[in-house]
Amino acid sequence: MPDRMSILSPTGHLGFTPIERGSFELGVARRPDAIVADSGSCDIGPQPLGADEHCSPEEWQRHDLELMLLGARRLGIPMIVGSASDTGTDRGVKQYAGIIRDIARRHALAPFRLATICSEVPRDEVARRLAGGVRVEGLDGRADLTPEVLARTDRLVAVMGVAPIIRALDEGAEVVVAGRSSDSCIFAAPAIRAGFPEAAAYYLGKVLECASFAGEPFMGKESILGTVTADAVTVTAMHPGQRCTVASVASHAMYERANPFFEHVAGGVLDMSHCRYEQQDERTTRVTEFAFRRDPVYRIKLEGSGKVGERAVSIAGIRDPYTIRHIDTVIAWARSKVEERWGAPGARYQLYYHVYGRDGVMGPWEPTPVPAHELCLVVEAVASQWEDAEVICALGTRNLFYARLPEVKGTAGTAALMMDEVLRGKPGYEWTVNHVLPLADPLELCTVRLEEVGR
Repeated sequence: MPDRMSILSPTGHLGFTPIERGSFELGVARRPDAIVADSGSCDIGPQPLGADEHCSPEEWQRHDLELMLLGARRLGIPMIVGSASDTGTDRGVKQYAGIIRDIARRHALAPFRLATICSEVPRDEVARRLAGGVRVEGLDGRADLTPEVLARTDRLVAVMGVAPIIRALDEGAEVVVAGRSSDSCIFAAPAIRAGFPEAAAYYLGKVLECASFAGEPFMGKESILGTVTADAVTVTAMHPGQRCTVASVASHAMYERANPFFEHVAGGVLDMSHCRYEQQDERTTRVTEFAFRRDPVYRIKLEGSGKVGERAVSIAGIRDPYTIRHIDTVIAWARSKVEERWGAPGARYQLYYHVYGRDGVMGPWEPTPVPAHELCLVVEAVASQWEDAEVICALGTRNLFYARLPEVKGTAGTAALMMDEVLRGKPGYEWTVNHVLPLADPLELCTVRLEEVGR
């Protein structure tokens, strides 16, 4: 095991918006041992996975991949990208591999070994395991997976741990494009392979996964550098105006956690409950006292998405104070007029009212649902046919004008349409699978392939 290993993280989501070149080049000048970036997220919702589409423009993906590839090949160090093209499907892996080949040709790069790791899971494979009595346990309060729910799933991916990436590096990969993968595992893999303790390696991954989100003041898409030793992790901001402080690094450990002390990955859990944070210099924080506990049974997370229907969207604004005070009554009236013609919402259609200015962002979790002086209502209808969704959305929006409220004497001024049209949204999808599957072998749902690029 070397004394230390440094990894440059240039972005928390490759391609979502372009990497900032300045701090990235400062990071490359520090001569890290690897350049690693995550390129996917559940935050984008179930539609891109179910439809097998990327939500980030390919131009931005290409921009980020080119920066990383040229920097890594210039230093002769590994480059690792996880969750390729937003969702980590086989399509995304193939897309990124093609972009990398094209960049290598255009820049006449010296030959290098490219590994692709696919982790898309056929629905029949999961069905076979269910039929064999394997329990696929639900996460976040979900029931265990059933054949009925699986049948509503259009596409599944397995969220890989460190093992497939380590296998690719062991086989000589210099550039790794991985399918859906745990954010922290893509950083932990090269550190674990180099011999560093799992606890230190996984903490390194946790703090680097969102790049400059671990620094202050807030700056998106700037690079940070993480260094791991046998018992500590240090993290340094690369942008001259940003610092990694005790507060910023400790708070990032809590980021996106139901419990701020634990980070669950395939095969175990990182325990951060006793971490010690120390300011090493103005822009660097040192972290110690993390622990890692292996699970008795190796389990991997499955993500799956299924289509619900076609979506139509309309936008209305309300400024009248009386109407705002009775907004729930107004919405109930509009709903009732839809139900008169289409029946109660359910399998045939769904209708949603998002009230921005009151609780449009947080919904029922909003702690202070006091309406503002003006409201924006986004009306969303979902049905199996676009034509039905369009009619339902129009009916549910236009009846906001005609709600019968007590004391109303005028005939106008209740609501205004942003535009007198219904917008066609992308199809609606739902998360059908958010479960864990036990595996006998961490590699069994992944396929690792190597090729020589530039020969």
